[in-house]
Amino acid sequence: MDDDERLRPWTIVASNYRIDEPYLRLRADRVELADGTIVEDYFVRETRGFTIVAALTPARELVLVRQYKHGIGRIILELPAGVIDAGESAADCAVRELAEETGYAGDPPQLLRTIATDPTNSTGTASIFLIENAELRTAQSLDVTETILVETVSLDAFAALLRGDADFFSAPHVAAGYILLDELGLL
Repeated sequence: MDDDERLRPWTIVASNYRIDEPYLRLRADRVELADGTIVEDYFVRETRGFTIVAALTPARELVLVRQYKHGIGRIILELPAGVIDAGESAADCAVRELAEETGYAGDPPQLLRTIATDPTNSTGTASIFLIENAELRTAQSLDVTETILVETVSLDAFAALLRGDADFFSAPHVAAGYILLDELGLL
């Protein structure tokens, strides 16, 4: 079998949803690999994706959120982010999530990059947006599962967070941080 044949996509022989709930949609695939091997119950988490927002104030401070994340059972520091709703564009989600989580709003969002968050077991992507001239304009409008403290930091302080702060360690957010600093010419 040559390299092209070995790298072909898997064939989905059958699929069924084991979980189909508002916070989790989990599909079990029966797949055939390139060499003919059949794998039962290869699980894939389906999602519409999410956005991560790098919001810069007129003073060039970055807006961050501190909140509890149940999956890891810790309070962590992140960029504002959220799941794209059905029928919503990623750009609209970025604007909405920034306002809901922080009360900030600013210039129209600029897409910096879209990345796969877990391509082995998920359809999820993170679209990273920059919103400049962000200013506090409204009160937070949080979901029932959210308690969020808003913080602002200088870009230098943010770069230090990326280099090792134990509270800022969510992989998609770290990637978004480096993508932002690269976009701003600070790497």
